[in-house]
Amino acid sequence: MISTKKTRQIVWAGLLAGAAFAASAQTSPPPAPSAPAAASAPRAERGDPAKRFEQMQQRRAQRMSALKGKLNLDASQESAWNSFTAAQQPPAPPAQRPSRDDIAKLSTPQRLDLMQQHQAERSAAFAKRADATRTFYAALKPEQQKTFDAETLRMGPRGERHHGPHFGQPPAPAKS
Repeated sequence: MISTKKTRQIVWAGLLAGAAFAASAQTSPPPAPSAPAAASAPRAERGDPAKRFEQMQQRRAQRMSALKGKLNLDASQESAWNSFTAAQQPPAPPAQRPSRDDIAKLSTPQRLDLMQQHQAERSAAFAKRADATRTFYAALKPEQQKTFDAETLRMGPRGERHHGPHFGQPPAPAKS
């Protein structure tokens, strides 16, 4: 004889399975993905990397200029600002990256070594940016530090502004 507890578990499992089946049967198939041409094109066809890097540099310069204006730096803080912005400068893209075919020819340990090397380079670049940011932050007055905190909270690792809730902020209220 099956216990009452076991019977309830079986009934609930059946109900959930039936609900899942009914929900999947009623949904229409998803529309065909309409990926942008840039995402589906091979890397070489996505445009000139040098041009994209230049556009990124222009956007970065605009953001840094706006931040500098909001901070109202005095003359004694200019050298700290210049050191900070120089350290934040992203490296130029490499002239040639290994192709997927070249990477496919490597053994797994070789690919791991390559990934580890890239990770070490990124880590060193981050440490340089973090040190420069701490030095600059220490040169700011308390009200400037508050402005810097508020402005840089909305920026991502490369200065992009992200959509959606940000670190330390509550999620936006649901729309009804």
